[in-house]
Amino acid sequence: MNLRQLEAFLWVAKLGSFSKTAERLFTTQPAISSRISNLESELGVALFERAGGGVRLNGSGRTLLPLAEQALGAIEAIRDKVGEPEEASGLIRLGVSETVVQTWLPELLSHLREAFQNLDVEITVDVTVNLRDQVVNHGIDLAFLLGPVSVYTVTNIPLLDYPLGWVMRPPKPGVQRVRMSMLELLDKPILTFPRNTRPYAEIDEYFRRIVGQTPRIFTSTSLSACLKMAEHGVGTGLLPQAVVGDALADGRLCIIECDWSPSPLQFTASFIADKARPAIRRVAEMAAEIAGRA
Repeated sequence: MNLRQLEAFLWVAKLGSFSKTAERLFTTQPAISSRISNLESELGVALFERAGGGVRLNGSGRTLLPLAEQALGAIEAIRDKVGEPEEASGLIRLGVSETVVQTWLPELLSHLREAFQNLDVEITVDVTVNLRDQVVNHGIDLAFLLGPVSVYTVTNIPLLDYPLGWVMRPPKPGVQRVRMSMLELLDKPILTFPRNTRPYAEIDEYFRRIVGQTPRIFTSTSLSACLKMAEHGVGTGLLPQAVVGDALADGRLCIIECDWSPSPLQFTASFIADKARPAIRRVAEMAAEIAGRA
């Protein structure tokens, strides 16, 4: 019995698939099948049963699962306490909301490079609904998203809140603030987050129920695109205050003072804890520390 066999066993148990495990461990399906077969031969029992095109643990497999997690976790603990600080290695797959990309992500990546020289990072930028699904389905290891993710297997570490603010192109140079009613805001389209996000739902519900009008909302998965459209007078932007700071400072945008804005964006670092890969939690905790200073 060896660590590679136990690692393969754990990932097949999590993903329910030999082929997905092979992709996750950067090897071939026959190699994973061989590791599992050798492990079963050594133990003298089958560990999986076929289920609808995939595999799932049988009774013996369920008995082995916590023991395998403990064994791999013990190896990582030895490396953590005895090895060099940069022992974390391999690939960590990050899923990131663009709000984070536009603010403190570069600082996090800089710290990761210094702390874990052998750790490679793969970044996916997407909207929260997609990042959530990828975390739950093991498509990514760690996501910085609008959370928390309400799935019992997912650990959520609070990051920070981003207040949202209304902005527009100044009516004339030098104007930093304008006062507008909620009805006046509807004179132009609202530039904001995609339809499958909480800010969009709150905007749509507020104007329909309270104001009594259906808003025109131009959505984009790119905050940069919304920012540029607001600067060119295409519409009224509802964007994180942290993202529009430079545009406000140099006069490309001005603040709109009005009576309502959606609730702040609440971000979490969300991941499925893996005792064999403590680096995931370390990166999440480092992100929380850096975000707290943002």
